[in-house]
Amino acid sequence: MNRLVVLGGGESGVGAALLAKQKGYEVFVSDKGTVNKKYKQVLVDNAIEWEELQHTEAKIFNADVVVKSPGIPDTVPLVQELLKKGIPVISEIEFAAQYTNATLVGITGSNGKTTTTLLTHHLLKDELNVGIAGNIGDSFAKQVAEKDYDNYVLELSSFQLDGIDSFKPHIAVITNLSEDHLDRYEYNYDNYIASKFRITKNQTADDYLIYDADDIEIEKYLMSHDIAATLIPFSLHKKLKEGVYLDNKDIKLTIKEETLTMPVKDLALEGKHNIKNAMASATVANLLKIRKATIRESLSNFQGVEHRLEHVLKIQNVQYINDSKATNVNAVYYALDSMQAPTVWIVGGVDKGNDYADLLSLVNEKVKAIICLGSDNNKIKAVFQNTVETLVEARSMTEAVHMAYRLSEKGDNVLLSPACASFDLFENYEDRGHQFKEAIRKL
Repeated sequence: MNRLVVLGGGESGVGAALLAKQKGYEVFVSDKGTVNKKYKQVLVDNAIEWEELQHTEAKIFNADVVVKSPGIPDTVPLVQELLKKGIPVISEIEFAAQYTNATLVGITGSNGKTTTTLLTHHLLKDELNVGIAGNIGDSFAKQVAEKDYDNYVLELSSFQLDGIDSFKPHIAVITNLSEDHLDRYEYNYDNYIASKFRITKNQTADDYLIYDADDIEIEKYLMSHDIAATLIPFSLHKKLKEGVYLDNKDIKLTIKEETLTMPVKDLALEGKHNIKNAMASATVANLLKIRKATIRESLSNFQGVEHRLEHVLKIQNVQYINDSKATNVNAVYYALDSMQAPTVWIVGGVDKGNDYADLLSLVNEKVKAIICLGSDNNKIKAVFQNTVETLVEARSMTEAVHMAYRLSEKGDNVLLSPACASFDLFENYEDRGHQFKEAIRKL
């Protein structure tokens, strides 16, 4: 009997354990932290051996294969030791993909991947049997074990792609590239870009890679590397014979001489970045033979994503906007670019090697006051203190929202768009967004 060890007892780890148990593996789950009560119960109910607050090496080094949580870097000594011993260390995505014959759509990118994943699923669900997984909802492995779908839309982070070997989506999407998570890639942007492009490494000419043709880094990579997949670009600025582009105020999608046209004004989501997300999603739907009428209708009634430019409330004619999911500079750039009124900007958290200089002209144009919300705001202050009249620091979300309330006037926006990870003051970006919304409701 093959032995599978899972490092990390979270959603993906427990999903992998369930699938492995079902496929006849001897399974052991090991977590250096504590395992959430809900997951403990699943492990107990399924008679899967587990441990928390430690890694018992004797029970790990006898594995035939190890599935590692995306949150554990490859550089930790335990992982390095496993690799030295020749024990494969893979991601849950790689493990689960071996056990399904479903058509896989993989979506990655620095920004927009959650929206594009949810929107793509929304476009497919009326006509196809389709699951959604990756960084969203139940893990891919758990779904393969319990209710294997005919199709999956998977949101994939670079960390998940680092752990693949033979994983091959039929359709891959790279929404865009910007400097993110560089702390995990030796502060080398090229390493991070190569990681994202792993999504296409096993694709053949029968598969598709959909990508942003306006993205300089993507274009550079494609020019210097051989990609086997059929390339389908999308663009706001270029006229494309094959692919998707903006033709005045219409989105025009042409694949194999078939064209679909849709007015931008009919899109449910606002902002230039969302036109791109819609282009990518519509292309996937078109390739999977969804009817044009369904694509148009679904693009016009999509509800959007919590914590992504989410309009929370209007108080005394000030609009409060929750963009807690903006954990890098590029995401904030999109957010500020879409602001149509003077904006009080709440920013800060755990800096991942950000270069804020890219935001200077937008901040100058759109932002009237900055509220820093993080344990170390020196970098933000250094870049912006001469750009805005008011720059203040808050020690909690409640304090930040009260400051924003005082600093804003009729017709303004208050935007939480942090550009940083949330781990200094919050559990995660969702917790940060929920606290923001809660504080607004209590004003």
